[in-house]
Amino acid sequence: MKKTLIALTALTILGGCQLTQSPTGRTQALMYSSSEMSTLGSQSFEEIKKQEKVVTNTNVNNYVSCIANAITKEVPASYGVTQWEVVVFDSEQVNAFALPGGHIGVYTGLMNVAKTPDQLAAVIGHEVGHVLANHSNERLSRNQITSTGLNLAGSAFDLAGIQNKELYMQGLGLGAQYGVTMPFGRKQESESDKIGLDLMAQAGFIPQSSVSLWEAMAVASGGQQPMEFLSTHPSNERRINDLTKNMDAAQALYKQAVSAGNNPNCKL
Repeated sequence: MKKTLIALTALTILGGCQLTQSPTGRTQALMYSSSEMSTLGSQSFEEIKKQEKVVTNTNVNNYVSCIANAITKEVPASYGVTQWEVVVFDSEQVNAFALPGGHIGVYTGLMNVAKTPDQLAAVIGHEVGHVLANHSNERLSRNQITSTGLNLAGSAFDLAGIQNKELYMQGLGLGAQYGVTMPFGRKQESESDKIGLDLMAQAGFIPQSSVSLWEAMAVASGGQQPMEFLSTHPSNERRINDLTKNMDAAQALYKQAVSAGNNPNCKL
């Protein structure tokens, strides 16, 4: 009976996954609907606005919104969001984010590193790329599957009468972290770099600025970053190399955008 319950639980979890393809053609297993993710994104954004200090300076807000609006204008209509909420937070964090449902947050600390509109466009494009590729859904789904798998493994150890189960479970947890979760995060980051590069180019921002951005990020970090193997993010060098490989295609998109009149005039 216990074996049957374990098998049924596994089938229930796997049956709840929908196999789709990301914008770059990568297979994804998603457990949540777009409407569920939009609701989660909106709720999270409201909480962040309560916790963080929101910038009220009109010039700063107009500058960031000008860049973000140019990027989001290139988001496919199939995504279903036509109006994105853009908020600037007064914080030294060198960071930005985008959430499902059409929400973008930018920290003022980022503007000390991304000093040009094109560099800031590279960051915002990258963050919007996470949303378009359903990365939040993918991570939540993967965490659910991993958690269920570890619970099933524990039940299997009990059935088999294995001693020192905690030691084996710790080993499985470490394997899941370094073998699944972290490499999975690196794939997402690299995918968002590619999507963001195309978005900024289509919006009329200079794609080469994505490379200068990560060079500036490397300088700002003082070279302090964990080994790529132990990080959810690719190294700065890996990002730069990958962006450079995709630069010819992005330059072609940029030329088409400029010819079509896409030339954002965002100034602080």
